[in-house]
Amino acid sequence: MKDSRRNFIKKTTVAGLLTFIPGKNLFANFNIINRNTDKMKLTFKPYTLELKHVFTIATNSRKTTPVMLTKIEYDNFVGYGEASMPPYLGESHETAGKFLSKVDLSNFKDPFDMENILAYVDSIESGNPAAKASIDIALHDLIGKILKAPLYKIWGYDKTKAPFTSYTIGIDTAEVVKQKVREADEYKIIKVKLGRENDKEMIETIRSVTDKPITIDANQGWTDKEKALDMIYWLKERGIKFIEQAMPKQNIDDNAWLTERSPLPTFGDESVQRLPDVIKAHGVYSGINIKLMKCTGLREANKMLNLARSLGMQVMMGCMTETSCAISAASQIAPMVDWADLDGALLIRNDPFEGTKVIDGKVTLTDASGIGLTKVDKNVI
Repeated sequence: MKDSRRNFIKKTTVAGLLTFIPGKNLFANFNIINRNTDKMKLTFKPYTLELKHVFTIATNSRKTTPVMLTKIEYDNFVGYGEASMPPYLGESHETAGKFLSKVDLSNFKDPFDMENILAYVDSIESGNPAAKASIDIALHDLIGKILKAPLYKIWGYDKTKAPFTSYTIGIDTAEVVKQKVREADEYKIIKVKLGRENDKEMIETIRSVTDKPITIDANQGWTDKEKALDMIYWLKERGIKFIEQAMPKQNIDDNAWLTERSPLPTFGDESVQRLPDVIKAHGVYSGINIKLMKCTGLREANKMLNLARSLGMQVMMGCMTETSCAISAASQIAPMVDWADLDGALLIRNDPFEGTKVIDGKVTLTDASGIGLTKVDKNVI
């Protein structure tokens, strides 16, 4: 029965995958398959990422990032997921472990019943978007492996259209900033964290060693809209491409005022968490930054992408500091976005996985099934 089921899936994959309707169950076409009654088993384990440099943004600094690694087992297949939880976002090993302990996937016999499974996970309790994303990613990886295809192919995306990724330079002293820029030599775009008193010094330091395109993330660090607009005009003269979350997310009118007058596109990041926020961001920002850890994973990320496109907004695919697990998952959507900031795994020392590569600065997807992941540390989970 198992062999015949797998052969049926393989034969019907191409026809079924071409009927994706945004907002609908992508895998609905496979519900007719008579699967066995194996139960899905969820396992999770805490892990701590060690950063190559102290990472400083407008509001905080850190040397590590807690993550929770997950896996879902079903019918001899294993899907991997990850929750990355920078402390300032409010999730932790403790909160993720508490939430994941409440998840019981044994009630679902069919991993392709994704809409119902992830709706159930989302309903367990509010918040916990990264913990929820870890299940979503593992489930997508599992399904891709069952279908023997990478997710981008399942969605009909062209991997050659994946953009270059930016490489992030955190706030630091002039000498350390120069060192970081030199380390980023292969990357075509530099992303710079601003939002403190040394913003112009940061840019001038970087411009002293490179003329590469720069994008800016102020992390809500600018509080005066007039000064913010003056700063954006100054930045435009120095080759900056866009501004991410210039002002506090709650200052909706000020952000809209700034976007209307800005000579550069503006992107909402902290202000755009999940699907309903896309509508709220329309008219306030030029575009949105989608992150799996904010929006609960790939299912909702695809919905946000399609909604933003329908509203004429630009789309950026971003990340936290993450292993190659979450980065490889986010990369599956990269061919459909305008900008990518998928350097999270490049900023850490102890990546237990291999997956999507950055080659000559470009996000380069593999043809491996699911999210295209290989576990290099067999003991990690």
